[in-house]
Amino acid sequence: MTHKIISCFTIALCLFLFLCPFVHMYPFSYSSQLDYNFYDRACPRLSMIVRYNIWAALKNDTRMAASLLRMHFHDCIVNINSVVTRCIKLFVLSHGCDGSVLLDDTDEFKGEKNAPANRNSLRGFEVIDSLKADVEKFCPSTVSCADILTLAAREAVVLAGGPFWPVPLGRRDATTASVKAVNEQIPSPFEPLANITAKFTSKGLDIKDVVVLSGGHTLGFAQCFTFKRRLFNFDGLGNPDPTLDSSALSSLRRICPKKDEANSNVAPLDSTNVKFDNTYYTNLVQNTGLLESDQALVNDPNTAAMVNSYSGNPFLFNNDFAASMVKLGNVGVLTGKNGQIRKKCGSVN
Repeated sequence: MTHKIISCFTIALCLFLFLCPFVHMYPFSYSSQLDYNFYDRACPRLSMIVRYNIWAALKNDTRMAASLLRMHFHDCIVNINSVVTRCIKLFVLSHGCDGSVLLDDTDEFKGEKNAPANRNSLRGFEVIDSLKADVEKFCPSTVSCADILTLAAREAVVLAGGPFWPVPLGRRDATTASVKAVNEQIPSPFEPLANITAKFTSKGLDIKDVVVLSGGHTLGFAQCFTFKRRLFNFDGLGNPDPTLDSSALSSLRRICPKKDEANSNVAPLDSTNVKFDNTYYTNLVQNTGLLESDQALVNDPNTAAMVNSYSGNPFLFNNDFAASMVKLGNVGVLTGKNGQIRKKCGSVN
C-alpha cells in the first residue's frame, strides 16, 4: 500500500514538473457548483441586509456605486493560480472572484490593496467591512466576503439605475493575495486595446465583454494622471490627442492643469457619472471619452459597431451588461473546501 502511495505521488510530481509551463491552459473551474438558493436556509435575510447597506452607502456617497463595481471587477479579473494534484490528476485552481482584493498585507504576502493599480484608487473597503459585520450578526461564519462583494456590486448598479442580474452564490474566500498578479493582470488605461482584450480572454471573457464591461465607466470619476497624456503630450511633441473633442479638451485642461500637483484631481468618466445609462457610449461616438483605452473602442473596427449599437440602444446595453456581469462573477471562483469563509474580510481566519 505504501509503495502505491509513493508511486502515485511520484507520478503526480513528475506530471507537475513536466506540465507546469502549460498548466495555465487547463483551468479547473468550480463555478458550476454555485447555486442561486445557496443561503436561503442558512441566511434568509442576506439580500435584504445587502440591499439596505448599499442603499445607505450610496445615500452617503453617490460615487460609491462606481467604487464597488470597480472593486468587484478588480477582484475577479486578477487570478492567482495554485496547483492541485489528486493522484495522477493535475488541476490548476484559478482564484478570481475570491475576495482576495479585500485582504490586508501580512508578513506572509503583499496583497492586492496596495498594488499600484489599486493603492489610493480603490474605494469602499469600509462599506464591505460594515456589510460583512452586519451579515455576521445574523448569520455568523456563513456568507463569504467574495459573495458579499459580488452582491454589493450588483445592488450598487441597480440602485444607480442599472440592470438587475441573478447572482449564483456559494463562493469561498481566498487565503492569500498577490501584488504580482495585480501588476500583471489589471488592464491599464494606457494599454493598447489588443493587450486589454488579451487579459479578458485569458479569463474566459471575450471582446464583447471588453466593450460591455467598459460601459461600467458610465459611473464614477478618474484621476487626472490616468488621462493627462491626452491633454498635453500625446505624441511626445507637446500636442494633445487629436481624437479628443476640442471643447472636451478645454474643459479637461481646467480640471487637470499641467502641474504635477493636479494629478490626483478627478474628472467624471461620463457626463452622467452618478447614473447608470448608455451615455458612456454616446460620449465615445462624440469623441469625448475620457480614457484613452475607452476612446479606442470606437476607433477599432472590431469594436466600433458595438459602441454605436449601445449608443443608440440603452436596453441592449443593459441586457448585455447584465449577461457579462454574470460571466465576470463566475471567473475563478472557489467553492467547498477550496477556500474559507472569512470572519473579517481584511484577514484570513
